[in-house]
Amino acid sequence: MNRIKVTFLLLCSCLTISCFEDLDDQITTTNEINDFVWSGMNHFYLYKDNVPNLANNRFSISTGEYASYLDGFSNPEDLFESLIYNRQTVDRFSWIVDDFIALEESFKGVSITNGMEFQLYRFSTTDSRVFGVITHVLPNTTANNQGLIRGDLFYAIDGTLLDTSNYSQLLGRSNYSIDLGFYDDNGTDERDDDVITPLDKNIALTKAQYSENPIYIDQVLTVNNRKIGYLMYNGFTGTETYNNELNNVFANFKTETVNELVLDLRYNSGGSVNTAILLSSMITGQYTGEIFSTEQWNAEFQAAFEKNEPEQLINRFVDNYNGTSLQSLNLSKVYILTTSRSASASELVINALSPYIQVVQIGTTTAGKYQASTTIYDSPDFRRQGANPGHTYAMQPLIYKSLNVDGVTDYFEGLDPTIEIAENILNLGVLGDVNEPLLSAAISDISGTAKKTNHKSYPIDILENSNDFKMVQPGMYVDKELPLHLTNLY
Repeated sequence: MNRIKVTFLLLCSCLTISCFEDLDDQITTTNEINDFVWSGMNHFYLYKDNVPNLANNRFSISTGEYASYLDGFSNPEDLFESLIYNRQTVDRFSWIVDDFIALEESFKGVSITNGMEFQLYRFSTTDSRVFGVITHVLPNTTANNQGLIRGDLFYAIDGTLLDTSNYSQLLGRSNYSIDLGFYDDNGTDERDDDVITPLDKNIALTKAQYSENPIYIDQVLTVNNRKIGYLMYNGFTGTETYNNELNNVFANFKTETVNELVLDLRYNSGGSVNTAILLSSMITGQYTGEIFSTEQWNAEFQAAFEKNEPEQLINRFVDNYNGTSLQSLNLSKVYILTTSRSASASELVINALSPYIQVVQIGTTTAGKYQASTTIYDSPDFRRQGANPGHTYAMQPLIYKSLNVDGVTDYFEGLDPTIEIAENILNLGVLGDVNEPLLSAAISDISGTAKKTNHKSYPIDILENSNDFKMVQPGMYVDKELPLHLTNLY
């Protein structure tokens, strides 16, 4: 179905009259945006073959069937969601936004935040009470300036107790105060007698635009005469500035002659595939040109790639970034710390490195995201240039799934750790400290003094984390040119 013809017919039809208006007063109808949504998903969606309404021959244009179909959706979000294949079990990660400017900023690490990164819990699946525990605090933010630290617990917002019915609304505010408390297990292993005891202390927080450096901690630890590089990396932010900073970290590791690396991805929900390749190439260095990962697209694109440009389905280890040599460690083993918040590009690093070097994964099972997305704009070729000035909608649909060199993919249930240890809210420890439980487990394994770890975790029911309150959700994305030239659609 040729998109230009479809749009022309839509303009000649009786359409939904609701409109979107931008600063230039250019009006775009809902159905025009709906046409963009359907066309973009019809072209690129990974699971197109599983969605009957995305079939190329699904609608008769001459009878107005397509226009009537689009007219059945009052907003683009509803149409987009109707085209998702098995939202709960297969595609949990495609999304649509009505502000692609904010989307683009998020990929650069820019968001609206007060700097308090947290995890929300409740005592059990039948208990409506909710409380939050701060996992880390971003530097130069309100939370940092107010003295909040990892392990601080809050149970109320502006004096209102958090529960399952109100926490989203309360934490979604731009300004609020948190009421601090501490978790009291009453000295027992049972949760029935656990309570949150107020500290009679509240902290006022204000959200503001913030550019987050994904390199949260980098340091060299000397333990039993072994040089251990420790890097807490919180996002695969694919900007030139942050990629260069990452290379500089590894240059320092080389200068310090580190012979072990602990890569902390416990709160890293993903990002740029290209940055994942760069990081993995810095960890190794001896596999330049070898297959890092391969891509599997929908049937139309996959066939076109395999026939015309099969190399485009392959991502390879590299030895430079924009002409600058990578500072690689040539390691044969790496320790990677994970939790359920470790997703997409974080998992890609683990999965892609595993066939080549020993990956010792410490923590808990990862999120289970093996698919990549890209930004689709409302333009003739779906790229940013020439985007419709009448609205700022864009889509981030899944377009391919990643496989390592051995063909491993579809780890929907996540990647299981080699050494399992859950973060315990009663003993989170200080990030980067040798006694912090996950890092300590890695150091113990490195030094050969590993011992049985207490896996006790409070509580069992984790609700959400601070990423869930951001306008744009993190994930694995690619920014290479869309391969429209490979099909007969243009």
